[in-house]
Amino acid sequence: MKIVTWNINGVRARIGNLTHWLTESAPDIACLQEIKTVDEQFPRAEIEALGYNVETHGQKGFNGVAILSKLRFDEVIRGLPGDDADEQARFIEGVFSTDKGALRVASLYLPNGNPVDDERKFSYKLSWMARLERWAEERLLLEEALVLAGDYNVIPEPIDARFPENWLGDALFQPETRQAFRRLKNLGFTEAVRAVTDAPDTYTFWDYQAGAWQKNNGIRIDHLLLSPEAANRFSSAAIEKHVRAWEKPSDHVPVAIELTFAPI
Repeated sequence: MKIVTWNINGVRARIGNLTHWLTESAPDIACLQEIKTVDEQFPRAEIEALGYNVETHGQKGFNGVAILSKLRFDEVIRGLPGDDADEQARFIEGVFSTDKGALRVASLYLPNGNPVDDERKFSYKLSWMARLERWAEERLLLEEALVLAGDYNVIPEPIDARFPENWLGDALFQPETRQAFRRLKNLGFTEAVRAVTDAPDTYTFWDYQAGAWQKNNGIRIDHLLLSPEAANRFSSAAIEKHVRAWEKPSDHVPVAIELTFAPI
């Protein structure tokens, strides 16, 4: 079973790229971030025509997440618990039936947090990560296969940036940000890409500015974390880097894993 995360950076602006990619890559489950549309305006028909079930948690103009699945949804939960005042659409969770039991997949879009000296924005990022950690700790008690897929807006280690020194003042690379990511992983998750490669120049994002793509000036901020039950079925991970060279691309590329599950 192929599960992929992709920050699409505007689904309506890139619907052609999305449908082409769905046909080419053929994921069983695709987690999208930054769909930048309300639920009612999501281009559902084009995606359903390719055989996908569609669930969204949208927001006008920015944020927004979605899960596209060839499997039928058993359950859908929208929003990360822990802050009833948080109106930003950054989290959606789907549950599916497989031959090995329940599979739970979350598509998440963590806050950027910049600028760091804006206490409101950076503290929101850290508090959101703390809420995610509490949620994940509770979900792990279910002992289900769980995949946390998304744009984490976290550069975990210096090796995950072409020029780490350029990110020292950025919220994505602050010690508090990286520590929060480590705490989440240390609950018992396997970070899929680094489980299969420790190679440098392994990136998922290239800015639109200053020829970053052409110079391979990238960072790795899109991650898939696997619970022990999912990690036991984990067979491969890959970054579909070629998508960044398409016409009118997102600044992120899809990151894919394969799990040895079959739908029922």
